Amino acid sequence: MTSRYRSSEGINSLSPRRRTVVKAAAATAVLAGPLAAALPARAAGEAPAFLHGVASGDPLPDGILLWTRVTPTAEAIPGSGLGPDTEVSWIVAKDKALTNIVARGSLTATAASDHTVKADIRGLEPATDYWFRFSAGGADSPVARTRTTPATDAAVSGLRFGVVSCANWEAGYFSAYRHLAARNDLDAWLHLGDYIYEYKSGEYAARDTVVRPHAPANEILTLADYRIRHGKYKTDPDLQTLHHKAPVIAIWDDHEFADNAWSGGAVNHTEGAEGTWTARQAAAKQAYFEWMPVRPAIAGTTYRRLRFGKLADLSLLDLRSFRSQQASTASGSVDDPDRTLTGRAQLDWLKAGLKASDTTWRLVGNSVMISPFAVGSLSADLLKPLAKLLGLPQEGLALNTDQWDGYTDDRRELLAHLRSNAIGNTVFLTGDIHMAWANDVPVDAGTYPLSASAATEFVVTSVTSDNLDDIVKVPEGTVSTIASPIIRAANRHVHWVDTDRHGYGVLDITAERAQMDYYVLSDRTDANATSSWTRSYRTRTGTQKVERTYDPV
Repeated sequence: MTSRYRSSEGINSLSPRRRTVVKAAAATAVLAGPLAAALPARAAGEAPAFLHGVASGDPLPDGILLWTRVTPTAEAIPGSGLGPDTEVSWIVAKDKALTNIVARGSLTATAASDHTVKADIRGLEPATDYWFRFSAGGADSPVARTRTTPATDAAVSGLRFGVVSCANWEAGYFSAYRHLAARNDLDAWLHLGDYIYEYKSGEYAARDTVVRPHAPANEILTLADYRIRHGKYKTDPDLQTLHHKAPVIAIWDDHEFADNAWSGGAVNHTEGAEGTWTARQAAAKQAYFEWMPVRPAIAGTTYRRLRFGKLADLSLLDLRSFRSQQASTASGSVDDPDRTLTGRAQLDWLKAGLKASDTTWRLVGNSVMISPFAVGSLSADLLKPLAKLLGLPQEGLALNTDQWDGYTDDRRELLAHLRSNAIGNTVFLTGDIHMAWANDVPVDAGTYPLSASAATEFVVTSVTSDNLDDIVKVPEGTVSTIASPIIRAANRHVHWVDTDRHGYGVLDITAERAQMDYYVLSDRTDANATSSWTRSYRTRTGTQKVERTYDPV
């Protein structure tokens, strides 16, 4: 397999509302049923098995993080707390046949970490393909490919990333992952949040229809619950295939915790009846770091920075752990300078990193949209479902309070920093909103285009989660035909928005431009869905503006 890059400096130290309170399963006997039924049958005494695939992530010039989960005995299913300590060995090689081995070692998988293991490998060569495998008790995992990043000071001619967000198991199949894996040209893939969803079965599906039931059936609240849900997702064959083909670079958004999460709670959390938010948040974070090939970064969060030679660096944000509660009559104004999306320390870290960057491009992995958004003169029948998608009062409110629009002081400070320090070529890569967008990021949306554009933003749609046509329950494309022109008229910095389709993006970067190719799926409810290119937009170096281009890379 060939790859196009040509390093990371390392890792720096819509929404359904509450309907009913669901009790979490706690006893091992209760936990065992739902997931055991979803896993391949195993005979008592059978050798250990790698039922959840393998993965790699957070690549460095000299290293990579490898992940797997071993099922040592039939009863040792995710979240059970059962199963013996099990030695898991790993090897890394320069060839797929694993004959040219460059590193090897072993780890112990225990019930305390849900029998997941991570090997943080160092001593590898920059910009190099490697293959790896885990083994335990005579059983071998699949062989997977990964890749290191270029050396910090390397001249890099090109980078190519898959970009995805919002993959809801019950709403359909993860064909987007399969199509990305089939490309064989990705240096890595970015997951911008909502890798899992927390809802009880049936609460959030495909136009209210469960395509395939997840586990556990209850809303996930406890550490065991979150482990079971992560385990269920990791059985998806398309997700496993993509993890086997390229390293992932992931951040979390709200549904890794609960809908519209903030530092002190969430819309989808009832304090007391569902335990404390502190305990639930801690359980969600623990399960995430057990099950994802992500290094815990600053303060046990997902904000960190990777570098890809002289061509690009990538600042990855955590926009849930430190944010103030979303604005409402009770919680304050969106313009209140005491309210924050990023937290002071993270915003200072981001500003300093962008200013100090000496790469051609500054990419920002950003879980919620930074571009301002006014709904314009949408009719009531479209405004209500749009408000639902954005998590707003469904009487209608032209305000996107869960995104950067709800924290205007942080956005104002960040964009002013970009302008006053002449920091160009900043590209925000965003998920969450279940629509595809190509935006300029204006310093002042009210006077745009007379005011400057400080950056650009590419937003990818959902892999499966409901978007506007799904909420309204009309044929795909119906809503976008009506809504897109109205949204663009009210938001002159928006070059394109597709409110209706599911899919993924491919980001291609050269010294001259950063281009996002948008792909859509034929049918998220079809396990064999096809994929087709629909649009491409790029920003040319030095412009801070988006323009359409008519061919994918």
